[in-house]
Amino acid sequence: MTADTEREEEKEERTPGFCRDCFTPLEGRVTRCPACNRPRLVWHDEIHALSIAHMDCDAFYAAVEKRDNPELRDKPLIIGGGQRGVVSTACYIARIRGVRSAMPMFKAKALCPDAVVLKPDMAKYAAVAKEVRALMRDLTPLVEPVSIDEAFLDLSGTERLHHASPAISAAKLVKRIETDIGITASIGLSHNKFLAKMASDLDKPRGFSVIGKVETIAFLAEKPVSMIWGVGKSLNAKLSAQGITHIGQLQHMEENDLMARYGVMGRRLWRLSRGQDARIVEPSHETKSISTEVTFQTDISLKAELDRTLWKLCEKVSARAKEAGLAGSTIVLKLKTGDFKSRTRNLTLHDPTQLADRIYRAASPMLAREADGTPFRLIGIGISQLTDGDLADPPDMLDPGSMRRADAERAMDKLRAKFGKDAIISGRTLPKK
Repeated sequence: MTADTEREEEKEERTPGFCRDCFTPLEGRVTRCPACNRPRLVWHDEIHALSIAHMDCDAFYAAVEKRDNPELRDKPLIIGGGQRGVVSTACYIARIRGVRSAMPMFKAKALCPDAVVLKPDMAKYAAVAKEVRALMRDLTPLVEPVSIDEAFLDLSGTERLHHASPAISAAKLVKRIETDIGITASIGLSHNKFLAKMASDLDKPRGFSVIGKVETIAFLAEKPVSMIWGVGKSLNAKLSAQGITHIGQLQHMEENDLMARYGVMGRRLWRLSRGQDARIVEPSHETKSISTEVTFQTDISLKAELDRTLWKLCEKVSARAKEAGLAGSTIVLKLKTGDFKSRTRNLTLHDPTQLADRIYRAASPMLAREADGTPFRLIGIGISQLTDGDLADPPDMLDPGSMRRADAERAMDKLRAKFGKDAIISGRTLPKK
């Protein structure tokens, strides 16, 4: 018997289900695994033929904190800022009470007054995320991070190495994360990234959902258009105003008609409504921007106070850019008013920069135009259109003082590297008398 014949027979013997705890193949519809007697079973006719997965850690920040402090296990937990901040994430106990990510903290506390509130520990979360990512890459090199706690995985070609179908390998990965790291995750499995991401949101926490090729059109038809990647509040409202509320309605429309109505987005609506997504899993996901922001304890309307905070944020962005060896050509200013309305302003420079001085000098005039007495609860600054840091900040003949300021900033960088980041501070951070 040839190796190819053996592989064909192995495929024929496969069943459309397995136990997610012991990975025993299932020969018929049962409610518990015949091997371990546990009920966590997964079924699907195409389960062993699909290879694009999306893995999302469940309530990641909260899960890490509960892992490290067992006393929090059965309590509602919110990770976020103080009274003036917003919710970064909430455990599922708090979510049952209505708490959601990005919700203002005062609303979250009103919904769940007995919740334990912890400030985010990003260094700890990044370290745990690194462990999770390492386990993913043990399974496949084709891992595309989407955020700190989620990623796409292309599991095609891993079958011979791991002696298991992509579905079983994905289930083993999730169990290993739970056993070795102490947090849980959910998996979505399908034939492309759009549907894999959609699947991972269907059954949380500790979920394993599958969307096959055969069922794609019918599955999508009954879903709201807001579930299509790229349909935000504005486009959703526009679609709704035109009577389009479900994906099935888009499936009956012509591509040219949708493009005439919605431009390039119309083509995306036509394709995604039919489950067509040609994007590949890209393991080398480039950083697109570097930014930071702060939410004030009380709203600030004075330009001088906002300006001092802006400078501190510019220094943070600059430090991160220098550390990463990157520079940005576009400066992005973000503001949020006391009534939660966002304002975003940007300016593109002639040359990329990684200097705090240049970032600040571009952002400060934009801030001055917005600081008209409006109370702001948040300010942020960032750089985008990133490029190699070696291309940053060439001499500016129109501003002879720029080279002197750049030399001074680099000298301060050296002092901070040697004696600590607080060894020297800029006069811009000091309150004016």
